[in-house]
Amino acid sequence: MTLEEFILLHESDDTAALLLARHRFPEIDIDLAATTIECRRRLRKKVPSWYAVSSLCYPSRLAAEQCSSEETARIKARIASSIKAGRIADLTGGMGVDSWAFSQVFGEVLYNEMQEGLAQATQENFKALGVTNVQFRSRQLVPGNASSLPANAGNLREILGDFRPDVIFMDPARRAEDGRKVFRLADCQPDVLTLLPELLDACPDLLLKLSPMADITQLSRELPGLKAVFVIGADGECKELLLHVRRGHHGPFTLTVVEKGHVLAFDSADKQISPLATLGRNDNKLLFEPGKALAKAGVFRQIGERFGLAPLSASTHLYTADSIPKELQPFGKVFETEEILPLNNETFRNLRKRIPAAEITARNLPLTSDALRKKLGIASGGTRHLFGVEADGKGRILIVAAPATKPE
Repeated sequence: MTLEEFILLHESDDTAALLLARHRFPEIDIDLAATTIECRRRLRKKVPSWYAVSSLCYPSRLAAEQCSSEETARIKARIASSIKAGRIADLTGGMGVDSWAFSQVFGEVLYNEMQEGLAQATQENFKALGVTNVQFRSRQLVPGNASSLPANAGNLREILGDFRPDVIFMDPARRAEDGRKVFRLADCQPDVLTLLPELLDACPDLLLKLSPMADITQLSRELPGLKAVFVIGADGECKELLLHVRRGHHGPFTLTVVEKGHVLAFDSADKQISPLATLGRNDNKLLFEPGKALAKAGVFRQIGERFGLAPLSASTHLYTADSIPKELQPFGKVFETEEILPLNNETFRNLRKRIPAAEITARNLPLTSDALRKKLGIASGGTRHLFGVEADGKGRILIVAAPATKPE
């Protein structure tokens, strides 16, 4: 029995039980089989094109956990190719999902991964996937002036060799040596801030994939030449940040939110300068809640000003209007307001009798959403959404709303 046949036969089995029964399968690398089975389960929805190829092997659970989804990898490939679709070097290749997506829009791709076993597995997987335009390296990237090099390490010039990229892509590891997740660029590996002069000397355009938890304002201070920040959303979540750094760029950067194939672009120079918009009334019939990707961009003033929405207050980040522009609808949720009630104990007592279950959100209040739910005594679920908020001119209120079935 081949490894592929074993994996398909046992793909629904308990992998812990398989590992304990390894003596029954002396011809099979049970550790690799168990890891591959678990990775395939994770990738079934995350990277369906890879899941469909049963011969692929995955030696690292962590790599499968941290890899890009097929959707976000394709988004990054489109963004990268819009810069210049010639040659791209992926210096932190991992399991290779991003390099695979790059290979479909770039003429040539260089893939580098410091873990030799993972690099070898990716090279074999790319053969099975029919990818033929990727060169492979397996080196740890270190600064060119490093006095001593760890094993399997090399500077940028050694890794690139005669490959001359038009774009360099990096996804620095966001885990400390003790396994903790880190979000500051300075804590990620390799050290992009130290390497930045070398990177931009070798190539005019650098793309960095970072955690959605990274601070955009802090990044703008740390990265000279920051030209654009892309906030990538999928499945209602902010999945990642993609930063474009260009050699010699000066001035503000653009902020672009990408969600469900839709794009909204803003100028960071206007992000927090203009006064709070007060267009319309804050008790219009429709309520707009920005999605997590749009919220991450932090363009709360611009949302109101550009689309003519009335913010409930400067810090509540909810908006009302008689209609929500179609351009904005993919970037958040639209609700129809049913009631606006004072936020007090009498409201809590009366509401729990009428609405036994609802989703609940607290905004700009000295209590969390969970604490508000406890005060209301209302279970999760149902068709309504209750927003406890601080609203200009109204104080603390509770908005009873339902998803708009056909937003205008």
